[in-house]
Amino acid sequence: GRGPAVIVCAAANPSVDRLFEVDRLDAGSVHRHGTFAQVAGGKGLNVARAASSLGAEVQVVTILAGHAGRWLEEELEREGIPVQAVWVDGESRSSLSVADRSRHDLTEFYERGVEVDPETWGRFASAASVLSYAATWLTVSGSVPPAAPADGYRALAPACALALDTVAPRPDGAELVKLNAAEAAEATGVSTATAAGAAAAARQLGGEGAGCVTRGAEGAVLSLPDGSALHGALDAHGPYPVASGDSFLAGLVCARAAGAGWDDALRLALGAGA
Repeated sequence: GRGPAVIVCAAANPSVDRLFEVDRLDAGSVHRHGTFAQVAGGKGLNVARAASSLGAEVQVVTILAGHAGRWLEEELEREGIPVQAVWVDGESRSSLSVADRSRHDLTEFYERGVEVDPETWGRFASAASVLSYAATWLTVSGSVPPAAPADGYRALAPACALALDTVAPRPDGAELVKLNAAEAAEATGVSTATAAGAAAAARQLGGEGAGCVTRGAEGAVLSLPDGSALHGALDAHGPYPVASGDSFLAGLVCARAAGAGWDDALRLALGAGA
C-alpha cells in the first residue's frame, strides 16, 4: 500500500554554491566573470537536486540559518522540492568555485558551516528519522556541522534503506556506503589507486550491504552484498567535477528506489555523475 518511492535527503551542512567562470585566474587581479551560477548546494542538497532532476519524489531535511538559509529554502521550493528545516542562529554558509577557462581547472573557497548545538542536532536527526517512515531511501551526505556531535549520524534511526556518503562516524546497517577514492583509502587503509584496490576498499566499506568507490574519470567500483563486484566507466564528462559524486549517488538511489538491479543502478549513476 505504499505510494510512489520517496527519497529523503539529509543535508546537515548546506551551502549557497556560487560558480564564476573567468578567462584566466590571476592572483591579486580584478576579474570580470563571463558566466555566473548560484545554486542550493552542499553535498546533501546536490543529491536532492540531482534526484529530483532524475524524476524522483524528493524531500529534504536540513539545518538553515539567516538570509542565506531563507534563500536556500526558497530555491529548493522553487524547484519543487519540499523542505523540512531546523532553524538556528547565524548564517548558512556560502562556497565559491572559480573556473579558469585557460587551464580548465577550479579554485574553490569553502566557508565554515553554521554552529549546531546538540539539542538542535537532536531535532535534525529526529526529523530525518520521522520522514524516513514514508520513504524508500534516506541519503546522508557530507560532514556534520561545527559544534554538532562528531558521531551525530549514529543518532539516525531510519525506517527505510540508508545510503551514506560521509567520512564521519556512520550508523551500522546501511544498505549502501559510497565514498570517493581518496576518502575510501583514508577510511579503510586500502590503496584505491587500482581497480582491484578500489574493489577491496568498497567491500570493506559496504560490510553486509553494498559499498561503492568512485574514481573520477576512471569510473566506479560497486561491491555487492553477495561478494561480487561491478566496474563501470563512461568516456564522457561535464565541464566541472563539482557535485558529480553527489549526482552519482542520486543515480544509484533513484534506480534502486524504482526497483532496478544494481547493474542498471550503476549505469544510471555513471550517467548522472558524468
